[in-house]
Amino acid sequence: MTSELFWFEKYRPRSLDEVADLEEVKARLRELVRSGSVPHLLFYGPPGTGKTTVALALARELYGSMWRECALELNASDERGINVIRERVKEFARTAPPGGAPFKLVILDEADNMTGDAQQALRRIMEMYAQNARFVLLANYVSRIIDPIISRCAVFRFSPLPRKLMAERLRYIAKSEGVELKDDAIDLIYELSEGDMRRAINLLQVAAAASKIVDAGAVASAAAVIRPAEVAELLNLALAGDLIKARDKLRELMYLKGVAGADIIKMLLRELIRSQLDDDVKAEIAEVLADTDYRLTQGADEEIQMTYLLARVGAIGRRVRQTHPLRKKQ
Repeated sequence: MTSELFWFEKYRPRSLDEVADLEEVKARLRELVRSGSVPHLLFYGPPGTGKTTVALALARELYGSMWRECALELNASDERGINVIRERVKEFARTAPPGGAPFKLVILDEADNMTGDAQQALRRIMEMYAQNARFVLLANYVSRIIDPIISRCAVFRFSPLPRKLMAERLRYIAKSEGVELKDDAIDLIYELSEGDMRRAINLLQVAAAASKIVDAGAVASAAAVIRPAEVAELLNLALAGDLIKARDKLRELMYLKGVAGADIIKMLLRELIRSQLDDDVKAEIAEVLADTDYRLTQGADEEIQMTYLLARVGAIGRRVRQTHPLRKKQ
């Protein structure tokens, strides 16, 4: 399968103008390009928020059609050892840029996965060959980059894509591919992707492979997850004190649909936050969710712990009903 078969690559923005959102980032980068004084750069933020896309768009902005000759892109998580830095990166950085370009560009993706020795070697190369090359480091966790490298870079933070812009891009892709995309599908894609555009596009592509009409059900099937309405039903049954029905629903999700207990807990937390329960009730239930999640990570029996969770939530609901009806926020 070629990369063109992946919608994320097919619809990746090719220039800074095409990049959605990130107006402040684009403005700062353009100012650096116009001034001709481009420092080493560090892009950090969650996966799928545009770091690699912006780095490649910057290379095209700097070099035009010669960007492939002037830029070296490496995934540091695969090639993160000190030998790669000393040999491949050093060899590229030490030679003069072609075509009269002011400098070469080295793009190191997932730089936070580099070993400590490799980062120290990279720091020296950044110092020695600053006239020939600029480095763009991409990281999910800036705390894993050593301070000497951070201090040598202009730092840009990338945030998860907001729902409005993600929806616009998904609708554009769906229209281009002849797919009818429903609003409830966009809502579920955004919830599952948590602002990760790459994952959102991949979910849309998998759902569209099964049907040209993509709704929330198609997305849930593609992602192998349960729909939020089913999780809300489970939560409401537990709060109402109907433990038998709640346990039956739990078994349906765990054994018929194959959803792990830890995943159900995460979905319950999302529904809890979104619910109209009082904040003190939410806090108490969240504590039960956290307690159960911890026990599961320690290897406790999944069904026993999840049944315990439902019983605790039922006890909280019963106590609240005895003092006053479960109030809803206005």
